[in-house]
Amino acid sequence: MTVGTQMQQAIAGVQSASATMKTFALETQDQQAKKEYQQLAQSLDSALQTLKKRQQFIEQQEPQYKQ
Repeated sequence: MTVGTQMQQAIAGVQSASATMKTFALETQDQQAKKEYQQLAQSLDSALQTLKKRQQFIEQQEPQYKQ
C-alpha cells in the first residue's frame, strides 16, 4: 500500500467520523451530548484540513502518489 493510498484512507476515515458526529448531534435531544458531538465534529474537521494539506504536500513532492 502506498503512502498516497494510506493518506486517502485516513482522510476518508476522518470524513466518515466527522459526518457521524454531525448526525449524532442532529439526532440527540440531550443538549450536553449535542454540544460534545459538535465539538468532536469540529476537531475532526480541523484534523481533516491538516491531513488534506499533508496530502497536497506529498503529491507535490512525490507525483506518483497522486490519486
